[in-house]
Formats: sequence, structure tokens, C-alpha cells
Amino acid sequence: MHTSIPGFSMPTEDEVNQAADAFRMLSDPTRIKVLWALLQGESSVACLAELAGAAPTVVSQHLAKLRLAGLVKTRREGTFVYYSPAPDSDALRVLSQALVGADEPQPISTA
Repeated sequence: MHTSIPGFSMPTEDEVNQAADAFRMLSDPTRIKVLWALLQGESSVACLAELAGAAPTVVSQHLAKLRLAGLVKTRREGTFVYYSPAPDSDALRVLSQALVGADEPQPISTA
């Protein structure tokens, strides 16, 4: 029989689905490379493609998915579009910790 833990509550279905969607976005090696590069600073598709070792069209498609998922944001300057990490993205904090190999997981806001 399960004994209740004080202060413990399960996440809602919406929260679980949102987390699953974020992890799906992090399940592709090219997207991980692109996001890692963006964690270092704002960049264009061409630069991200070079860093990720992928064709610009492929990177552009991945960026579109990441933008729809709320993991990256864009800024237009003339004909160029620059990408950067979305502020306050828990998924990006998890990715950063996983790649750096953080000894102590940092608390992640559920708000």
C-alpha cells in the first residue's frame, strides 16, 4: 500500500504532456547540437548548420519545430533571422545539465 508523502502531488495531465513534448524535442541529435550552440549565444541558420554539421535546410526545419515548441525565439534583422534560446525554458536547463554533467541537479520551477 502506498503511503502519502507530505507535500507530494502528481503533475496534471497537461503538465505531463507538456514535459513529454519537451523531451521529444530533445530526442533528436541535431536539435540537441543546435540548442547547445544557442545556449552559447544567438546565431543564424547558416552558423548553426555549420556548428551542427547539418545542411541549412535541415537545421531550418529543426528550428521551426523548436520555435513552435517554445524552446527558441527569433529576431529579424533585415533579411536575416537570428535564433536564441527562449527565456525560462526548463527543457533547456535540463539539456544544459545533461551535457555539462552537473553533479547536483538544479531545482526546476514548475510555475
